Amino acid sequence: MSSSIRSCLRLSSSRTLRTVPRAQRYLLQQRRGIQTPPPNPKGDPTARKSAAPLKPVPFAKTRIVVGVIFIGLLIRSMATEEPAKLDAPTIAERDSLAKRESGVTENSPMRLRMEDFIKQQQKEIVKELEAIDGKKFRIDTWTRENGGGGISSVLQDGNVFEKAGVNISIVYGTLPRPAIEKMRVNHKAIDADIQSLDFFAAGLSMVLHPVNPMAPTVHLNYRYFETENPDGTANAWWFGGGTDLTPSYLFDEDAIHFHKTIKEACDKHDKDYFPRFKAWCDKYFYNKHRNESRGIGGIFFDDLDEHEKDQENTFAFAQSCLKAFLPSYIPIINKRKDMPYTEKEKEWQQIRRGRYVEFNLVHDRGTAFGLNTPSARVESILMSLPLTASWRYMYEPEKGSREQRLVDVLREPKEWV
Repeated sequence: MSSSIRSCLRLSSSRTLRTVPRAQRYLLQQRRGIQTPPPNPKGDPTARKSAAPLKPVPFAKTRIVVGVIFIGLLIRSMATEEPAKLDAPTIAERDSLAKRESGVTENSPMRLRMEDFIKQQQKEIVKELEAIDGKKFRIDTWTRENGGGGISSVLQDGNVFEKAGVNISIVYGTLPRPAIEKMRVNHKAIDADIQSLDFFAAGLSMVLHPVNPMAPTVHLNYRYFETENPDGTANAWWFGGGTDLTPSYLFDEDAIHFHKTIKEACDKHDKDYFPRFKAWCDKYFYNKHRNESRGIGGIFFDDLDEHEKDQENTFAFAQSCLKAFLPSYIPIINKRKDMPYTEKEKEWQQIRRGRYVEFNLVHDRGTAFGLNTPSARVESILMSLPLTASWRYMYEPEKGSREQRLVDVLREPKEWV
């Protein structure tokens, strides 16, 4: 018998015992094993004199009947009620269980394979950058209420990097109707009639701002996005990402090396990828209000889905590009990090960083998406901003200077390979 029924019985029984004559109460208490003095015998005249006869409480029988009926109805209700329907596990809960039980394999859903891959790459990149800088990254692991979370790895005031961030983010969420309508422009597989849609997003985002103005800033982001059917299978999916170089002082050999390494990664999968995605990069990372690019280029792509290539081939392409980062940038930073520079050259670096901030806060879709995501971790999203920057009123570099040459290239992007 459940505790709720027993408590009801105790309550009803105690009330019943208080509403019956003492003799009847004694018999009921004896059946329950309650030790009480026996009532006065009827034939004992002494007892009659010493105690007044007990009068029954009015309506006692009625209360007993009501209590019994109530308990009966309660038992019947509990016996015949349908079992409560448990909510189905969320996609995040199913993924968490799958990782605990069998880990991540080549047969796992793409979302788990992408998450596993970017976590491995984050460790490799952080290890390499720590070896160059000599200082350790601060590692913050965080979780999201609806599932997922991330690992933020940030280094500030280092020996080589004024600020460096290598972050991964795993997001489970629900898209509202306006967001669904925007995504349907590029992804017709999404149902046009639904009001909300579960989604998953995973990405690695990195920005390095060196101390030395001769060493270029570099940005990288590779991500995977999918919308979910109720059973956890992908409804629509796509990959996006890219990397780009933003120097304050232009060294042609650095630009050539950077682009050549990325091109080799692209060419393994499709010869058309590099020229196509280089042009996309120049167009996307563009400060319209300044009429100049943010940097000197790289690659950028978005919304690569089944209309481009199948999922496995597109995942392999994203993997090749991300793995190409270290060989594309490490030789450059090692060559430039200890070069001498003047105070004036440091001031120019601060001005260029101001332009970097302008793009990220005004034009970048990734920053806007992150800040508009419920329960967003703002510190991780704004990790891309430099530690220092400056804005000088009506500043123009001297004609014929190295600073002016950079501005000329930013206004007329070059093909480096």
